[in-house]
Amino acid sequence: MNKIYPSAAAALDGVVQDGQLLAVGGFGLCGIPEALIDALRDSGRKNLTVISNNAGVDGFGLGKLLETRQIRKMISSYVGENKEFERQYLAGELELEFTPQGTLAEKLRAGGAGIPAFYTRTGVGTMVAEGKELREFDGHTYVMERALVPDVSLVKAWKADHSGNLIFRLTARNFNPAAAMAGKVTVVEVEEILPTGSFDPDAVHLPGIYVHRLVLNATPEKRIEKRTITEKAGV
Repeated sequence: MNKIYPSAAAALDGVVQDGQLLAVGGFGLCGIPEALIDALRDSGRKNLTVISNNAGVDGFGLGKLLETRQIRKMISSYVGENKEFERQYLAGELELEFTPQGTLAEKLRAGGAGIPAFYTRTGVGTMVAEGKELREFDGHTYVMERALVPDVSLVKAWKADHSGNLIFRLTARNFNPAAAMAGKVTVVEVEEILPTGSFDPDAVHLPGIYVHRLVLNATPEKRIEKRTITEKAGV
């Protein structure tokens, strides 16, 4: 089975539809699937619900889809760094399911593991727990959280082989493996594709069974979210 597609647009063709639940890997701008996000914008698909730690920044990453109003709802743990995200939410133009970061990661992990729900103490007594089942274990109250199983997951990895086995690079791994495992269909953007058998099996971070489509983006922009330079005395 050939998993390699000639372009990001081709990799999304026939996969993304209006109104879907999507997961997008990355943390801020680190490890985001830049080419796939651009292709999703260009597809014109709308009324999307997107699972992502945050929504990029204004004009880059998922921020591009906010500008085109293709996202109806975000399931996120962080709203900062994106003024358009904040503006749309406060204006009632964008739904937000605010989710603690660890809970968000576990929702995706559980979805990929076939676990429909789990209990956590995080969020008990706050708006996060409103309308959810509460249960006591060993004298502590826990809130039940449902797993997330997106229709499509858009993921960024460093290297892949032709079978879809993935290697992530340093902190760019972040939410990507969990998003990849949870998706009913997982499309992965990589910087290098090598023949099957090129990787030491112990070096593989995610097996290819979770990967349905691959697209090569050898020169991603990798924009820095916030550049900070320390001034040295006497310079």
